[in-house]
Amino acid sequence: MNKNVVKEIISWVMVFVIAFLLALFINKVLLFKLIIPTGSMIDTININDRVFAFRQAYLFSEPDRGDIIVFPFPDDERDDYIKRIIGLPGETLEIKNGELYINGELIDESDYITEPMKENENFGPYEIPEDSYFVMGDNRNDSKDARYWKNPYVTKDKIKAKAIFKYPNFKWLY
Repeated sequence: MNKNVVKEIISWVMVFVIAFLLALFINKVLLFKLIIPTGSMIDTININDRVFAFRQAYLFSEPDRGDIIVFPFPDDERDDYIKRIIGLPGETLEIKNGELYINGELIDESDYITEPMKENENFGPYEIPEDSYFVMGDNRNDSKDARYWKNPYVTKDKIKAKAIFKYPNFKWLY
């Protein structure tokens, strides 16, 4: 084989190696991708939606109320969950007659829940520990979220990523 052919082969191998390493970096350091298996976040995120979440979202900022996060299920860390942050560290959270109160103030959730919680829903009051968050699904009447868990809080160090956008299912590509 002549030198030019060898150089060409090496250059193509390098392109594939760099592409592979870049994809690995993006997947392991920057983005977390999920396929949603349940309806706990309907209508915001539906069953079988595909979601990209940013792993470094909280490197220089704190999680905020309304953020949708990915974290290991506190009662069995083998499964990852995706829910919305409702309560922040140090706050008192209570549900009275199907309405959410934070520190005694009624919270308007009409931007992301499509139907109110059941009127007989009562929960709390609970004071959220420091460095912890209380999370719930947007489909409140069909979400097994922190209201029902043995360990109801997600600590900041357990947050894997913040959901940033849904992407389409490109089944036609494969």
